[in-house]
Amino acid sequence: MTIFTKIINGEIPSYKIAENEHFYAFLDIFPLVKGHVLVICKTETDKFFDVSDELLKEWLLFAKPIAKAVERVVPCNRIGVSVVGLEVPHAHMHLIPINSADDMNFSRSKLKLSVEEFKEIQTQIIAAL
Repeated sequence: MTIFTKIINGEIPSYKIAENEHFYAFLDIFPLVKGHVLVICKTETDKFFDVSDELLKEWLLFAKPIAKAVERVVPCNRIGVSVVGLEVPHAHMHLIPINSADDMNFSRSKLKLSVEEFKEIQTQIIAAL
């Protein structure tokens, strides 16, 4: 069982943004920038492109309004999308507010946000959905 499955099951707390039958979106607790959201498939699959074609289509449709909400809340030029998958063996997508390509540099230091900051951005994104 991956850490993401534990988050989906409520065994580990998260700053949930949205959820449906197949997907779960929440704030990354080690964000590259404020508003960095992870969108995960509830089916525990290691590699992104091992997910079924139908789920891949649904994944983007689930992520789209979340990306638009983040874009309304966090000042940025656009929302970058990244699928790396090396940290956790559970397919996931990063939605990252960006102003330059360097904003998606995963080797950069991560932000350290307070609980209050996480809750504030969570509330703002949910309100913008």
